[in-house]
Amino acid sequence: MANYTLRQLAYFVAVAETGSISGAAGGLHVSPTAVASALTELEKVFGTQLVVRRKAHGVSLTPSGSYLHSRAADLLRQADDLELNVASGGAELNGPLVIGCYSTVAPTVVPPLLEWFADNHPKVQVRVLEGSQVELPNRLLAGELELAVVYDLNLPTGLNSVVLYEAPAYVLLPADHRLANRPAVSLRELADEPMILLDVPPAAQHTMALFDRAGVEPNVALRASDFELTRSLVARGMGYAILIQRPVVGQSYEGLPVVVKEIRPAVRPIRVKAVWPETVRLTDRGRALLDFARDAGFGNAQRGRIPGETSVVVRS
Repeated sequence: MANYTLRQLAYFVAVAETGSISGAAGGLHVSPTAVASALTELEKVFGTQLVVRRKAHGVSLTPSGSYLHSRAADLLRQADDLELNVASGGAELNGPLVIGCYSTVAPTVVPPLLEWFADNHPKVQVRVLEGSQVELPNRLLAGELELAVVYDLNLPTGLNSVVLYEAPAYVLLPADHRLANRPAVSLRELADEPMILLDVPPAAQHTMALFDRAGVEPNVALRASDFELTRSLVARGMGYAILIQRPVVGQSYEGLPVVVKEIRPAVRPIRVKAVWPETVRLTDRGRALLDFARDAGFGNAQRGRIPGETSVVVRS
């Protein structure tokens, strides 16, 4: 039997996340003495120093403390799950689920996920945070998210993943473009045309890498940081764009037509993945989301989808 309590672990995690004993005590609505005592008891139980206490400068975690923080936070989440789900015998999912989604992927992925939870697990409170490719993995590793849906580009180490779908980049043209009736176009044919660059990571880097591999220098005329703004500029004839996500509608927000053209020679598709920290065991809610997302067929809306890896072993 463990010689520590969940309360002691909760106090320790609060100290780790606030960086001070007084900050943890304030958030927990207990006395600093109670928090300090819990830390001391945990250090006795584990036989190692967990924090370095610096007067007037808060605390910092030792390597042992950092390890305990990741494991304790996971254990506390499991304890919360047990309390939430035991009343229904595990038959009904209940509780919060915080997920992240890369901003341009969100319109494709988030609505079906929310609808599925509302229909099948209405007691799960799903919160979705949109963000950048850099921001979301960092928030995952910081424990702010349980899962995130991102591109398989420049991801940090320490993440488990499942491939949800694959989508190759394509050329978006205004409807009256000289190449609009072609079944496919090459990047070289567009070299002298003005390009509207979706200038957000990793989209911009991926686009420029495509041209680099093709030995072509694009003529970047405009830069936009919004997906729909990019489509609207293309629709008005101000240039072409290289994009990945494919809305079903063939027009911009203004109702102006655009056309999608495959790139020839074919380019390697980008994988869209659900990712989560290797050190964290998913909650029942997280596993339910993962199972649904893996089988939902999001890629069916991405014309030209190339089948690929669809699953890994999920730690239970």
